[in-house]
Amino acid sequence: MINKLLEGLLFLAFFASGCKDTEPVFANFTGFAQGSTYSIVYDNRKNLDPGELRQKVEKILNDFDKSLSLYNDSSILSKINRNEDAVPDSFFTEVFRKSAIVSEMTEGAFDITVGPLVKAWGFGPDAHKSFTEEKRDSLMKLVGMSKVSLINGRLIKSDPHISLDFNAIAQGYSVDVICRFFDSLGIKNYLVEIGGEVRAKGRKAGNLWRIGIDKPVDNNITPGQTLQAIIKISDKALATSGNYRKFYIEDGVKYSHEIDPKTGYPVKNTLLSASIIADDCTTADGLATACMVFGTEKTIEFLGTHPELEAYLVYSDNSGNFKTWTSAKLKSYLTETENNQ
Repeated sequence: MINKLLEGLLFLAFFASGCKDTEPVFANFTGFAQGSTYSIVYDNRKNLDPGELRQKVEKILNDFDKSLSLYNDSSILSKINRNEDAVPDSFFTEVFRKSAIVSEMTEGAFDITVGPLVKAWGFGPDAHKSFTEEKRDSLMKLVGMSKVSLINGRLIKSDPHISLDFNAIAQGYSVDVICRFFDSLGIKNYLVEIGGEVRAKGRKAGNLWRIGIDKPVDNNITPGQTLQAIIKISDKALATSGNYRKFYIEDGVKYSHEIDPKTGYPVKNTLLSASIIADDCTTADGLATACMVFGTEKTIEFLGTHPELEAYLVYSDNSGNFKTWTSAKLKSYLTETENNQ
């Protein structure tokens, strides 16, 4: 009887211990990267030290910048843009190939060769506006994915004046890179956010991850300060592009940092922000940029041919009033805030 009772107590102790081990314990850390901030929340049942994990994440992001940053003069991208002898690494190669896929999907609305135009319009590192109608034709000759290729591990340009700009997709790609790192650690539930681009895996305490979408009003600089909507996701990535943070006004005219590769001019349409949900953040980031070039109506048409994507759009009507559009499957996972009008 005593032995049976002892066995029962041991079983209960083991069972209780096993239950405790499976209870999610979440940890988090934040930091600065790519001229912005990042935030990571993860299921820490493996008892990984957040401080050590942060160091490893920042080492990856530092290596990432050494490859793809326009703001680092010694990066591989900067050297290639200056036509120096630089060999593309795995970061450069993968994001280049992904950029080509997104460019093809969007029929050129997304294009990493807009670098000279972006700079001429006064955006990017050390840039000042130098665009003129006379320069437009010569600049447009430098734009087009068909003018660049990777051959035998080297980037080949049809014109040495071509320069690449990965800013519209690199942040999303960096999110995917960090997510792979967490996958390698066997972590099943996490959220990685870098500069507002997000990818989530699993759940948090049994619930879907909640992601805030910023209200697209001029000078809404601080992420999360004024929300337009909240979207719940799991095992998906979300990226938002808009014209409300990076712009300047000259002679009463607003110039957005989103450049249309087909016209050479900053985009002018009623779409204020596009939030795209895809399986990976690289794709979501590149497509969000393309949607800003498309405008509202063409974006909705594009999404109709890609049922694998979900989207939330904010646009203005002819009277300047805020309007929204939500893809069908996303509606049950989205809540608009009270101050979204």
